[in-house]
Amino acid sequence: MTFPFILITALVISMATIPLMMRLAPRLGMVDLPNARKVHAHPIPRVGGIGIALRSIVAILLWTPMQGWMPAYLLGSSVLLLFGAWDDSRELGHYVKFIGQFVAAGAVVYWGGLWVSHFPFIVESLPPAIGKPFTVIAIVGMVNAVNHSDGLDGLAGGESLLSLGCLAYLGYLAGGVNLVLISAAVIGGVFGFLRYNTHPARVFMGDSGSQFLGYSLAVLTVLLTQQVDSGLSMAIPALILGLPIVDILAVLVQRVYQRMNWFRATKNHVHHRLLELGYRHYEAVVIIYAIQALLVIFAILFRYESDTLVLGLYLAACTLVFVALAVAERNGWKLQRGDASNALRRFLERSEFRNTAVRWSMRFIKFGIPAYFLVASLSLHEISADCGWAAAAVAGITLAGLMLSRSAAFASALIRMGVFSAAALLVYLVERNTETGGWAFTAVQVIFFSVLALAVGISIRLSGEEEFRTTPTDYLLVGVVIVSGMLAQSRYTDFDLGAVIVQLVVLLYGCELLINRAGSRSGGSLPVAAFLAAIGVTLRFAV
Repeated sequence: MTFPFILITALVISMATIPLMMRLAPRLGMVDLPNARKVHAHPIPRVGGIGIALRSIVAILLWTPMQGWMPAYLLGSSVLLLFGAWDDSRELGHYVKFIGQFVAAGAVVYWGGLWVSHFPFIVESLPPAIGKPFTVIAIVGMVNAVNHSDGLDGLAGGESLLSLGCLAYLGYLAGGVNLVLISAAVIGGVFGFLRYNTHPARVFMGDSGSQFLGYSLAVLTVLLTQQVDSGLSMAIPALILGLPIVDILAVLVQRVYQRMNWFRATKNHVHHRLLELGYRHYEAVVIIYAIQALLVIFAILFRYESDTLVLGLYLAACTLVFVALAVAERNGWKLQRGDASNALRRFLERSEFRNTAVRWSMRFIKFGIPAYFLVASLSLHEISADCGWAAAAVAGITLAGLMLSRSAAFASALIRMGVFSAAALLVYLVERNTETGGWAFTAVQVIFFSVLALAVGISIRLSGEEEFRTTPTDYLLVGVVIVSGMLAQSRYTDFDLGAVIVQLVVLLYGCELLINRAGSRSGGSLPVAAFLAAIGVTLRFAV
């Protein structure tokens, strides 16, 4: 039960509180202003990283036992969070940021005892005098690699999700429970953040998020290769961590060659070069996702092969990418676009069908989700103690949000947290009670969520609203969580976790649509239904 709870906890808290933090960003001075190097044209809050780190840490503290190196990891994460938030607010210099990075890396290496003792192409173990300093430098390097890859909406988060999914799967195969659970916590935090970070982004992760992600990826990779499964190729971290490593190394080499300041930001990363070739924002992100996914797949398929083969695959893939970019740039190639548009899309956008489809889809969502909340709460037979107490907490949070909706600015965050938590709790409990409902109950459930997914898709795609639309990152995220859930199902749960995650994704998107369309802090009838459902679960548990 811990695996779904840690994933859902981070996801729900992240999606619920980020809107509140976005409103607080100007007061905190945490706003990213446009300049010549950046690709956005308007000021954007950069508070998403605080949400990623805090939600992940909270989920880990709630559901993961503190063992061995974990207190050191949490200490390092907290240090990076503080320094990152400080930088997002005050623009620290590079040397000050390095202090926080080395303190965080040193904590997990020298206090937590997590360091690289096995190295590619070397049979003998490294002595601590070499292995520990190397690990500190490698962790700091990965922190900066992810930080520098955070140049397009959804890019750093999506790349990190692919690597985290790979780490979770390889850890699952080797029985590394803590590795899987921490990966799930960070995945949940990133997933909730990316709902607001996909192009056009409404929030950036900032240094607080990119440094935490880079740190987590580096620490979990060391844990996987040095402790959880030392039989893996010691070159496998290159494939797991993927494109950010070679990208920052290539940029650094170019700066040294051109005698530039090593730490001065430039527009010569892979994503900048793709934009210069004429690719749209989301197309550049999809291309980089594809490259990162290929490297991650190689890591899974060739995890026990020789270091030479693994490193050769990584270098070959990266060389192909940079050679293709160099050839295109040298020949002055630009992506050409025609003026013809898709006939079906024109029909959907111009005909009366569009308005009718959106109207009826929103009606189904508006009445279907509250009805699901109420019916689901009444159909449960088995409710565990932790779920009963969780339902009572959800009822209290939602009620507080409703009571304060006309007077307190943070009421919307309480509303979101209550609604999203109720959705997650009900989906989980219904799936646990599926066997008692029989085939008819399962059939109704499948039909409902299929129609709901169609309605949500139509409403998002055809409504034309910029604030909530599908992007390539959405499809990536859904794929990651579904695959992660299915892979972890047999070991960590006694039910279909893949089905839970699919249903939860659809339900959360529908709830977000209703809250956004309600036009007020109260969110319409949805929070009332969430409150009544939570009270129903609490009462059924109590009696």
